[in-house]
Amino acid sequence: MAYTIAVAGKGGVGKTTLCGLLIQYLCGLEKGPVLAVDADANSNLNEVLGVEVEATLGDIREEIARAEMMRPSPIPAGVSKQDYAEYKFNSALIEEDDFDMLVMGRTQGSGCYCYVNGLLTSQLAKISKNYQYIVVDNEAGMEHISRGVLPKVDMIILVSDCSRRGVQAVGRIAKLIDDCNLKPSFVGLIINRAPGGVVSEGTMEEVEAQGLNLIGVVPQDEQVYQFDCDGKPTVELPESSAVKQAMKSILTKLRFQ
Repeated sequence: MAYTIAVAGKGGVGKTTLCGLLIQYLCGLEKGPVLAVDADANSNLNEVLGVEVEATLGDIREEIARAEMMRPSPIPAGVSKQDYAEYKFNSALIEEDDFDMLVMGRTQGSGCYCYVNGLLTSQLAKISKNYQYIVVDNEAGMEHISRGVLPKVDMIILVSDCSRRGVQAVGRIAKLIDDCNLKPSFVGLIINRAPGGVVSEGTMEEVEAQGLNLIGVVPQDEQVYQFDCDGKPTVELPESSAVKQAMKSILTKLRFQ
């Protein structure tokens, strides 16, 4: 089974940027294929990685649900709904040289999607066997993992900004991990965008109060902001980038299997 790493944090803390750098790092290990899953409806992991997305799994889920109601059905004669769904879900897999990618998206319509969600779960379970690592960029609530749509989770990396309130928000996510009975083997916190790479005493007190395992600090870097403004993939930052250097140091210590 693939080793599944979930990255979570509230919006605006740079979670998706760090998630992209994590994927790039794992690809560089050359231990096996990596599947990147964008499970945050508001994130842009594809832009961080420099990937074009034509359809999300949410789009396909909508299409299949509509197909059930249409007469005549757009599903070709002689093709079962399950085979049709499998074909459509497989077509959403974006294949790059170093990794593959799926974008979950969000269901917009009304009605019950239980059957289609079940098909999606089974398809993800099938393809997960093809990868050494699965990296999931999550919403703060980790909806797709907590509902069982995605496979089990082995590691959760929480991302906060350097504010005390940001750490409090991550503490609530950590509690959600316990409430959902996810049971990862490792949970760690990265504090991002720290001026000069230094976390204030008050914020450190909050990290301890929340019982969080701080595994590293990533400094504020204007290069990241400039890349975003220019529409450049963040993974194309030079190796000398302070953010890349900090992430490499943190991830090296984690000793991925």
